Amino acid sequence: MSFDIVKGMATTLKNMGRKPTTVSFPEEERDLAPRFRGRHVLHRYDNDMERCVGCYLCAGACPADAIYIEAQENTEEKRVSPGERYAKVFDVNMLRCIFCGYCQAACPTGAITLEHEYKLASFRPEDMIYHKEQLLEAKGQSTVGSNEVWADPAPQEAAQPLPQEGRIFDGSQASAAAVGLGNYHTERHVLFTNEEQDEDRRKLE
Repeated sequence: MSFDIVKGMATTLKNMGRKPTTVSFPEEERDLAPRFRGRHVLHRYDNDMERCVGCYLCAGACPADAIYIEAQENTEEKRVSPGERYAKVFDVNMLRCIFCGYCQAACPTGAITLEHEYKLASFRPEDMIYHKEQLLEAKGQSTVGSNEVWADPAPQEAAQPLPQEGRIFDGSQASAAAVGLGNYHTERHVLFTNEEQDEDRRKLE
């Protein structure tokens, strides 16, 4: 019993001179890593058009079924996005979200990213369902979000048509390279040339 007390006192004395690891939140906040995944943000192009084209890929990739979308057709009188459709309804249920980032990886236009907003506490569960109006960037404040630190740059030989390079959509035809992925082959053969490794070690008796 006395030895346990000595061990406890030794641990206390060892840590007395160290700075505390906690901070006085909310007066003081820690710096977050560039790839920190917080609340979702829906992005715009520099001409204020919405990047989301209502393709449902993010909702399909979400393992927690946290994203709900209702798409609507663009018209000449009302053009919201550069595609054929736009997201009329875009809801994210933060009670279901596991912050895996699959929605961000699946989005072909860089429309949705997980950013550094982590203050998501609420007394009512219905307040944890974020709607498009809450997630969408304000006009004149277009960014690409954390895609800058998550998305791999396209290879040098890959053409970069708009909108990804200029960050604005002008109607140009886009390819896979336009979303920063490059025109990679879907399947690559991996061949081993190490003779010792390739040797069949199943010796027949």
